[in-house]
Amino acid sequence: MLLSLVLIWAVSWPVIKIGVGQIPPIWYGCFRYAIAALILFGVLLARGELVLPPPADVPVVVISGALQMAAYSALTGLALTILPPGRASVLAFSTPIVVAPLAAWRLGEDLGPKMVAGVLIGCAGMAVIASPSFAVIGRQTLAYGMLMGAATAWAVTIVTVRGHRFTSSALSLAPWQMLIAAILLLPIAISAEGAPAMSPLGAATLVYVAPVATAFAYWAVVEAGRRFAASTMSMALLATPSVGLLISARMLNEQINASLLAGVALTATGIRLTIATTRQG
Repeated sequence: MLLSLVLIWAVSWPVIKIGVGQIPPIWYGCFRYAIAALILFGVLLARGELVLPPPADVPVVVISGALQMAAYSALTGLALTILPPGRASVLAFSTPIVVAPLAAWRLGEDLGPKMVAGVLIGCAGMAVIASPSFAVIGRQTLAYGMLMGAATAWAVTIVTVRGHRFTSSALSLAPWQMLIAAILLLPIAISAEGAPAMSPLGAATLVYVAPVATAFAYWAVVEAGRRFAASTMSMALLATPSVGLLISARMLNEQINASLLAGVALTATGIRLTIATTRQG
């Protein structure tokens, strides 16, 4: 299940790249989460576990739906209209580098020398990946900024979740989070992108992204989390951007050059240091 999750998310990046070329990116995120929410509502209803989120969990449900899902999907979708999916996935998965200083500030977690080194090395890796856009400030620079915004939105959600004591299971809250994401994205899509365009190819990508890479993947990460240590989960999911980069090179002929490989290596090293330090603490 864990290996399939890595592969599913890795494949999703080039698939979403194709999808947002056919369907406006904010509409794409709206459709993605609306379909995934309906699927998970159906699963919970069939299992007799469909309930409203308890009041204590509502703030986290709203924050997760707004930041981890709505903001993340909108920003990455917009960035993918400009950047190749391999580079995009590496930066979008750099969340642990952002989590470390946020958790130290918000939750009082120790920011030791190894974690500081991890953050600095990870930031250097992200700078190397984005360096081709530094020569000419333009759309690519904006896209890299969007990806960092997406990573930060996910990081804020992670830090919020760490400081919250849940009264419901993650799976029972998931469709409500996805519903909130779809509801938030809907008026933005209408005002910014107008009526949605839907091509057969775009619909085909949603058939994969919504049920498999969103609904099933969320269930899979919850189930895998019950069977593996958090450190094992974190390290396994680190493989996602690298696998996604290889798949993107194969599917979409994305160029892999020395600067990209160096940036991936630095970013992965920084993420590994921050995760290892958190695990030891």
